Order: sequence, then C-alpha cells, then structure tokens
Amino acid sequence: MQDPISTVEKKLIEERVIDALRLCYDPEIPVNIYELGLIYDVQVDEQGAVAVAMTLTSPHCPAAQSLPGEVKQRASQVPGVTSVKVTVVWSPPWNPSMMSEAAKLELGFM
Repeated sequence: MQDPISTVEKKLIEERVIDALRLCYDPEIPVNIYELGLIYDVQVDEQGAVAVAMTLTSPHCPAAQSLPGEVKQRASQVPGVTSVKVTVVWSPPWNPSMMSEAAKLELGFM
C-alpha cells in the first residue's frame, strides 16, 4: 500500500483531472463538458483514487453511453490517479444556468 498523498498533491491531481475533463465534449455541443456544467464534483482521496459526479444534458442524451467512459478514460490518464469512479447523477437536473460564462457566450446565451 502506498503512503497517503498530501493535501497539496490531492489538489494538484484534482486540478489536472479538471483540465483533462475540459478536453471532453458533448458531441452535439461545441463546448467542453466542464464548462457546460456537466461535472458536479471531483474528489481525490489519500490514495489518489478519483470520484467524479457528473450529469448529462438530459436522460435521453445520445452521448449517455460514451461520455461517462470518456470521462473515466481521461481522468485515468492523469499522473497520480490510481483509480477512477464515474457516477452519473440526475439531481439536480442540468439546466443552462449551470454553464460557465464562457460557455454561455460561446453558445449565444449572453
């Protein structure tokens, strides 16, 4: 068993995971899933295990089968990550107000 990682290392891994998730796009929307507000939470534990809570724009999203797997793959590639668990949640339901200002601007909501 490896030694627990420090709080600073956990934060660094979290930031790198978020950067990696900014490379994931919903195939129908030209904005990354982090800026769309689809990533609700990223947690890193003392062993480098990452838990991602995410949602989709709707339960009928065509990317429902592929997007969680892509999130897991991209997060798994971050140095220091030992495992990744992705949970798709529906509460609270996603809505356009969850998008970042940059996403709203890109999609013409501003």
